[in-house]
Amino acid sequence: MSEEKTVLISQQGAVRILTNSNPGARNAITPTLYAELSAALADAQNDPEVGAVVFTGAGDFFCSGGDLNLLAKRRELPEAERREKLEGLHDLIRGIRDFGKPVIAAVEGGAAGAGLSMALACDMLVSARDAFYTVAYVKVGLTPDGGATAFLAEFVSRQVLTEMCLTGDRMTAERLHALGAVNRLTDRGAALAEAIALAAKVADGPERAIARIKTLCRQAHRATLEQQLDAEAVYMVESQADAEAAEGIGAFLGKRRADFVALRRQKPDAS
Repeated sequence: MSEEKTVLISQQGAVRILTNSNPGARNAITPTLYAELSAALADAQNDPEVGAVVFTGAGDFFCSGGDLNLLAKRRELPEAERREKLEGLHDLIRGIRDFGKPVIAAVEGGAAGAGLSMALACDMLVSARDAFYTVAYVKVGLTPDGGATAFLAEFVSRQVLTEMCLTGDRMTAERLHALGAVNRLTDRGAALAEAIALAAKVADGPERAIARIKTLCRQAHRATLEQQLDAEAVYMVESQADAEAAEGIGAFLGKRRADFVALRRQKPDAS
């Protein structure tokens, strides 16, 4: 009998849906998730039938963060081994952030600790209106990981970031939406459907241009204007020579719909 999977994989059109399925622990993060989600992302990256990914949690909760039973045992390990195990999470966060296709989080219930980090690592975030978000590490004597402080610092002040991290208090989805971290608010139970609809909207786009756009958007908060102008110039020059631009411009001038999906299936040379 095959081992039960933590990451469930399904597809709607060009949208690949990855579900963290550990509902008995409110989808707590485990080392198994690191490996399975990384493998699922790699498969989606290489599949021409996938134009975007939605990441969600099974049941009525997105992710409760790290499994405290596992974390309690790690204090017995040497420091280097504790660091090695933590890098499993950080490599996963990097993998979500650097994924070449759009990734959209669909959050029901809440996202806590590293669950919040995974949601914010995605390119866009759709949340049920009654969901909450918390950096609760301080309540168990721990400090944030998974890039939580970096992601939060992109849209909240130092004072708000410090309050969230020192109190572990919940922040509502509505407040995060007002601050710009949440793209869409939905009624309870509707986050996944809305995320799939948003993913479908971008899934038929030009794959290589989208990867370049993602990089530009990701670094824009940290780059100077001159650095960003240089990066934009590099990517525009690359894009102008790409078959995607030939198809997109040709379709516009010919008053037809561009077929970027066909180019994705052909996997032509970028030049």
